[in-house]
Amino acid sequence: MIKKEVVKTLKYKDLLIEIHCMWNVKEKVIAVITGATGTISETLRQYLSNIPGKHEIKELQNTTILGAARILWRVLM
Repeated sequence: MIKKEVVKTLKYKDLLIEIHCMWNVKEKVIAVITGATGTISETLRQYLSNIPGKHEIKELQNTTILGAARILWRVLM
């Protein structure tokens, strides 16, 4: 999970630089990674607190598990 967070953060580094140059605003990448079985990273709660609004980790996990099940269902059928 930690490796995935680092990869996602580095993936959008160029975009952050471009946004900063164009609009001179403060920017930050928030990597929300959920495993196929609903596993979450240790820093997910911290990241979600930076996003305005109410976010339930259980809903994120449920959506991830249902999405993985749907993919498997399509593959098996």
